[in-house]
Amino acid sequence: MSDIGLVETLKESRPVFSGAVVKLSVDTVELPNGKQATREVVRHCGAVCVLAVTAQEQVVLVRQFRHPVGDVLLEIPAGKLDMAGESPEQCAYRELAEETPYTAQSMALIQKFYTAPGFCDELMYLYEARGITENSKLKADEDEFVQTVLLNRQQVKQAIKDRSIRDAKTLIALQSWLLD
Repeated sequence: MSDIGLVETLKESRPVFSGAVVKLSVDTVELPNGKQATREVVRHCGAVCVLAVTAQEQVVLVRQFRHPVGDVLLEIPAGKLDMAGESPEQCAYRELAEETPYTAQSMALIQKFYTAPGFCDELMYLYEARGITENSKLKADEDEFVQTVLLNRQQVKQAIKDRSIRDAKTLIALQSWLLD
């Protein structure tokens, strides 16, 4: 497949906002037909998410309140790349230990995907945690309140079917796990 006739060319980028998590710019692009258009773009440092399954074949999930949607969601452990020089794999180890009482012996990259490419450049890395073991205490950030939830395959299927899981990264990870 050819990308000819699809690519937009950046002409100007005007920063609008710079925060701790995201930056927002308004970009002017030249369309393939020569006309110009405006794109509002959220710039994000990237993130990881972790599919962790216990020896008893239960997936490790977290319940937490998500302010932007005003609700408690059931998700796989995840977080942004926020330490200088931290690799996505290192971030996956850190996030699993911060959000759950589990650690992993190794991590395997399953997939990389864009979370909302229509307006955001966030690239998310999905890892499978291997050889997970339970530890007694969480290393949660002081502004993070989470509950660990363990679900077996049948419970995961039911949670997807009844729409109890509404988070995209979690749906991607769980569908991948269910296909194995």
